[in-house]
Amino acid sequence: MEKVKKRYFIEIAYHGMAYHGWQIQNNAVSVQEMLNKALHTLLRDPEMETIGAGRTDTGVHAKELYAHFDAAAEGILLDPAKFIHAINGLLPYDIAVKRLIPVSADAHARFDATKRSYEYHVHFQKDPFLHNYSMYSRDKPALEKMNAAAKFLLGKQDFSCFSKSNTQVFTNNCTITRAEWVEDKDGRYIFHISADRFLRNMVRAIVGTLLEIGIKNKDIHFMEEVIASKSRCKAGTSVPAQGLYLTEVAYPYICK
Repeated sequence: MEKVKKRYFIEIAYHGMAYHGWQIQNNAVSVQEMLNKALHTLLRDPEMETIGAGRTDTGVHAKELYAHFDAAAEGILLDPAKFIHAINGLLPYDIAVKRLIPVSADAHARFDATKRSYEYHVHFQKDPFLHNYSMYSRDKPALEKMNAAAKFLLGKQDFSCFSKSNTQVFTNNCTITRAEWVEDKDGRYIFHISADRFLRNMVRAIVGTLLEIGIKNKDIHFMEEVIASKSRCKAGTSVPAQGLYLTEVAYPYICK
């Protein structure tokens, strides 16, 4: 008799420097590949596949990302604490499982997400301990000016100007609900952005455009012009991946 399978969400965090993003690649190591291999070993199911909440690019980090998989509700899956301990023992040091959550059979890690949030970190004093965790800038941008420009990002708009070309999406419309720079106690700047969805490379292109406004003294309405143009050539250069963190993926049925 075939075993009845149940759907599970798994919450993970990872340092992205060693990986070519979340999604499985033909010629490179990805976070999804490492997670799938660990699940295959632990649950003795070599055919199991995970579906993630979205893809992160090469070198991008995640403080919170969800994926789902289907497996027979038996053995170690009946004890979430034991499952987490066991799978973390199989994963490399830079990937960690935080939670295992049984969900309904039609729950979907990608399509059910209602909000995604990112942070981008910038520091201004050379610090070897922040290398691969934050972007180093010799110039300190005008914080208030960047926040004034960031207000043009809010709401539902076509953000083609911040997307990589030749992406397979049906629409470039996204609804941004937060776009704000904050200075922390150490004088570093952190950009917070939340939306219902993001396009490929979108956050890094937005940050690059805002830094042009804050450092190169462009008018805040430059952001408005970039969005209206729908042209990637008009926007700023994408900032390096190491400063970017996926920090939250929200679902209506998962409590934090």
